[in-house]
Amino acid sequence: MATIGDVARQAGVSPSTVSYVLSGKRTISEETRQRVLAAIEVLGYHPHAGARALASNRSNVIALIVPLYTGLYVPVLMQFVISVVTAARRFDHNVLLLTQDEGEKGLERVAASALADALIVMDVELHDRRLPRLRSLGRPSVLIGFPAEAEGLTCIDLDFAAAGAACVDHLADLGHTCVALLGSPPQVYERELGFASRTAAGFDEARHRRGLRGTTVPCEPTPAAVLETVKGLLERYPDLTGVVVHNEPTVPPLLEAFEALGRRVPEDVSVVAICPDDVAERVRPRLTSVNIPAEEVGQRAVELVIAKLEGRGVPEATLLPPALTARDSAAAAGHTPKPRRRRQPHP
Repeated sequence: MATIGDVARQAGVSPSTVSYVLSGKRTISEETRQRVLAAIEVLGYHPHAGARALASNRSNVIALIVPLYTGLYVPVLMQFVISVVTAARRFDHNVLLLTQDEGEKGLERVAASALADALIVMDVELHDRRLPRLRSLGRPSVLIGFPAEAEGLTCIDLDFAAAGAACVDHLADLGHTCVALLGSPPQVYERELGFASRTAAGFDEARHRRGLRGTTVPCEPTPAAVLETVKGLLERYPDLTGVVVHNEPTVPPLLEAFEALGRRVPEDVSVVAICPDDVAERVRPRLTSVNIPAEEVGQRAVELVIAKLEGRGVPEATLLPPALTARDSAAAAGHTPKPRRRRQPHP
């Protein structure tokens, strides 16, 4: 295994110069810096993490606080986690995972130790009890999500309110006059998680603005719950022809429920989703959707927290605009759909 002395000999400099290049504590000429970096690359040198931490008074670790609760759609969560871990490694940082159920205790553990230099917090509620501690923590933090009061915090996320509105506008432009939002499980709304609450608010704002009838309904992500929810919607709104779904695991059973109830997609009812592109592409018909850019959000969250660690200014709010991709599941509204012969749903 190469040592700092090996790198120094390869580059023709002193070990202290190599150390200064790595730490950035002194200005080194660009020519010398490039020689040292080339030597590091050739020798495959990796600085000892413990020694580096002692020298810099930094752990080079970012704590990522992730949600842990029933009904969580793990594949999307893992897209965020993998993105944060991958981006952190590009900045020579490791990631420590803390679960959301630790709440303020997890923040206290970080604050009272040298576990991590900074935090990235997911699963943000509108009235999150962790916010006062985050504001006084003395460590840089970035929230993936927006609370109701974000002053003094650094937040990044998809603009979910605009995403909900974009779905409604797309259906309205296709001539639909009665639409519904099939939303997250009830406990998500009870906890006032920001992404779900903002999507519902954007959906309602656009629906009223465009003069459409409709409603928002929470839904558990099970085939039986989805079928019962769809039945209830069609009984309440017989002229329902447009559905926005923001609940990834309900997508396949939603399409099956419409088929079982004699409604064709998109001939009788159009479906638009807020979900990752891979979820939209995996089902048939392929879903018109607003992508959840987990990779971009995770990467930019790391860039923001690194900038704060380096003392650079960052914007308090970063909202990524929604991008809607038209596929096969949404079409122009026709006449009031006539139910076909019902197929018995799978038990």
